Amino acid sequence: MSKLTGFNIEDMVNVSPLKEGGETQEPKVEQLMSKLRRLQQGKRALEEEIKDIKSVSDSLQEELATLQTEAYQLEGIHKEKEELCRKLQFQCEESGQDSARQLKQNEKSEELLEQYRCEIQEFKLKHRKQRMKFENQLHQLIEQHKNLHSIFSPERLPDEIGSAEKTKCQLLSAEHLKLAQLCHLNEELDNVRKQKQLGTIAAETQEK
Repeated sequence: MSKLTGFNIEDMVNVSPLKEGGETQEPKVEQLMSKLRRLQQGKRALEEEIKDIKSVSDSLQEELATLQTEAYQLEGIHKEKEELCRKLQFQCEESGQDSARQLKQNEKSEELLEQYRCEIQEFKLKHRKQRMKFENQLHQLIEQHKNLHSIFSPERLPDEIGSAEKTKCQLLSAEHLKLAQLCHLNEELDNVRKQKQLGTIAAETQEK
């Protein structure tokens, strides 16, 4: 600044005016004292202005440091958010893949369950036919034995009855074997149902 509180820098250069004819006029003591006071006032004004500028500069430096700290913190938060976003996206993709696998597994379980149902129905029908055949054979044997009783002698009757009992035991053994096979198929069907229920519960747990 060239002027401060009435102080002119030109006064420092032109200490005393020139007289007419080019001779230098000696300054008076009062003029010198006045100029000295003005110089001191200018110095104090410059010092105050420098102090104010320094204060403003310090404030700006502090504000800059605060902004840099906030920018660093925001950058860290931004990185954390990006990382969280990537993790959530990865989990979402995994969940979708798990759901697709679970759906495919459920479809296979349904197909297998339907296959077992058909096999069990077929086995029941076959067993019913065999039982009816067995009952018919048993009735025929009973009728035959009744007829044979009148034909053969009483001495041969125990042997014929024993043979009929043996045939009956064989037929009963075959029936028990078929019933055991049917129970085994029922157990396999129950296991498939349990696996399906466990798969459904696991899928619901993953969705939550």
